[in-house]
Amino acid sequence: MTSGRRFSLFDKFITESDRVLRTLSTSGATPTGNSPATGIDIDDLNESERKQAAGLMRINHTGEVCAQALYQGQAQTAKLEDVRTEMQHAAKEEADHLNWCHQRLNQLNERPSRLNPLFYGMSFAMGAVAGKISDNVSLGFVAATEELVCKHLQDHLKQLPAKDLKSRAIVEQMLEDEARHQQSALEAGGIQFSTPVKLGMKLLSKVMTKTTYYI
Repeated sequence: MTSGRRFSLFDKFITESDRVLRTLSTSGATPTGNSPATGIDIDDLNESERKQAAGLMRINHTGEVCAQALYQGQAQTAKLEDVRTEMQHAAKEEADHLNWCHQRLNQLNERPSRLNPLFYGMSFAMGAVAGKISDNVSLGFVAATEELVCKHLQDHLKQLPAKDLKSRAIVEQMLEDEARHQQSALEAGGIQFSTPVKLGMKLLSKVMTKTTYYI
């Protein structure tokens, strides 16, 4: 009987490179379930409404790119196997959000942000550093990040055109999932970040949202 294969550093590099390419292009990435927008008729948005919906969904798409990078970075440096497994599971759930946002952008005849590679790299690095410090810090970073994401999604529900039922259905489901991820991270031992740290994260998130709305 042969023992399980032990992956070399090169094997891991190839695997991670494939994940990066799939995340940034979304080609080959298949959602595990149907989009919440499936079966909802496409409303006739005017040009102003279409641009508004597209800008907000572009932000959400970039947010999911960052989520993929964050979880993958944390999974690389997590010390406990159950935490590493949880990070990888969360990344798979976030992949659905990524694909839903990408599909909606296609329907709106818009493209993802050109800044996605930059934000992916930054998020991966932050996730890896957090995981290197400790699993509790890593989980706390997830909780604080998801708290910010939930606030953004709540704002987007107020800003989306009322008749854009497809985008609204996607954002509503994402909000429910992200709130659950936040609670799960805290229950798994994530620390509560201080107010100054959260303010710093909020400033960084503003840079992301302001730029990706247009670019």
